[in-house]
Amino acid sequence: MHIPDGFLSPSVVLPLWGVSAGISGYALRRVSRELTERETPVIGVVAAGIFAAQMLNFPIAGGTSGHLMGAALATLLFGPWVAILIMTCVLTIQALVFQDGGLIALGANIFNMGIVGALVAYAVDQTLWGVFGDRRWMRPVAAFLAGWTAVVMGALATGLELALSGLVPADVVLPAMGGIHALIGVVEGLITMSAVAFLSAVRRELMIERPVAGRIPLWTAGLALILILTLLAPLASADPDGLERVAEDLGFIQAARPSAFSLLPDYTIPGLPNESLATILAGILGALMVFGLVVILWLGQRSRRGERASNSKT
Repeated sequence: MHIPDGFLSPSVVLPLWGVSAGISGYALRRVSRELTERETPVIGVVAAGIFAAQMLNFPIAGGTSGHLMGAALATLLFGPWVAILIMTCVLTIQALVFQDGGLIALGANIFNMGIVGALVAYAVDQTLWGVFGDRRWMRPVAAFLAGWTAVVMGALATGLELALSGLVPADVVLPAMGGIHALIGVVEGLITMSAVAFLSAVRRELMIERPVAGRIPLWTAGLALILILTLLAPLASADPDGLERVAEDLGFIQAARPSAFSLLPDYTIPGLPNESLATILAGILGALMVFGLVVILWLGQRSRRGERASNSKT
C-alpha cells in the first residue's frame, strides 16, 4: 500500500502532509507526557519488529502479495497515539533510506497506514469492548477485526486519493483496492489475533491494562524475533503487492516516478554481490534506524518539555 511518487496530485499530497504532520506531532506530545523513559526502548523494539515484518511479503491469490501493516497490533499494545508514532517512524525510514514509498507521498502513506490504520483499529477494538465487555471470545475476535478493518480502510483511503488525483475513476479503483486488500486484511487479522493471543498467554496484564508498555520484559524475545524476520526476508514473495497489482491491472503503473536519490533501494546494499545477505543486512540496518528514530524523537520531545518547564520556573 506504499504509494510511490507520481500517483497523487499536489492538491491531494499537500493537505495530507499537513494533516499527517499535525496529527503525528500531537501523538508525539501525548506519548512524551504519558510514558516514562523505561517504556521508550520497548516501543522502539516493537517499531523495529513491525519494520522487519513488513519486509516479508506473503502470496495472495492471483499473483499478488501482501505484508503486515502493523498499525492494529501497535494500537492494541500501546493505544492509537503510540501506534501513530511507530508507523510514522517506520514509514519515514522506509521512504528515506529504502525508497519504499515516495518521499513526496510520505504524508499520504503516513495518513493511510499510520493514522487511518491506528484510529480505525482503536475504534473497532473499543466498540467491541464497550458492547461485549471482557468475554473470553471477544479479545481474539476484536484483534482480528481491528487488523482486517485497518488494512481495508487504509486501502480505501488510498483508492480515494488516487481518484481525487484524477488518476483513475473512483468507481473503478475503490472496488479494486477494497477487494484485494480484503484478502490481505485476512492475513493481517490472523497475525494480529495470533500475536494478541500469545501476549495474553505469556503477559496477561499487557492486554488488561492499556497502555502498559513498561510491563513488557520481552527484550530477548523481541530482538530474537526481529533477527528471525530479517533472516527470512530473502524468502519474501516477489509478486507485486496490492497497490502495484491494481496499478498494473488498471494501467496507471507508468505514472510512478523514481525517488530523487537512492540509498538502499528495495532493501539491498549496492556493491554486495550476495543478494540474500544484502537483504538481511539491509533489514537489520533498517530495524536499528527505526529503533533509533523512535528513541531520538521521544527523548528530544522530553528534553524540550523539560527546558520549557525550567524556563517557566525562572
